[in-house]
Amino acid sequence: MTSYGDDATVREILTGTGDTWAVVGLSDNTARAAYGVAGVLQRYGKRVVPVHPKAETVLGEQGYASLAEIPFPVDVVDVFVNSALAGEVADQAVAAGAKAVWFQLGVVDEAAYARTRTAGLSMVMDRCPAIEIPRLG
Repeated sequence: MTSYGDDATVREILTGTGDTWAVVGLSDNTARAAYGVAGVLQRYGKRVVPVHPKAETVLGEQGYASLAEIPFPVDVVDVFVNSALAGEVADQAVAAGAKAVWFQLGVVDEAAYARTRTAGLSMVMDRCPAIEIPRLG
């Protein structure tokens, strides 16, 4: 299996890229993986910005319907949508001026990975920050 995002890239995104994370697919549904991962990111000092069509407030943070609607800079875009939709989100992240894109476990789009890297962003694909961040210790 190909790894998209070596350990050095994972570390850089989690520790050096910035602390504002837009989590695409995050709603107030506590049973969803996005909710649990967002909670872990918050515990590690990240500001989590929910991006979901419902634009709900989640974990105390105002939500937005799209990346383009967020009125402040975002460092990392964490993508919890399925692979068929993820490439468009990656393109939106580039357009929004994000520094990095993170596709969650099971989210793979090789063409989007190539486009995002070519645009100069760091990217990790098919990994989970909630699993990786405690390993940094």
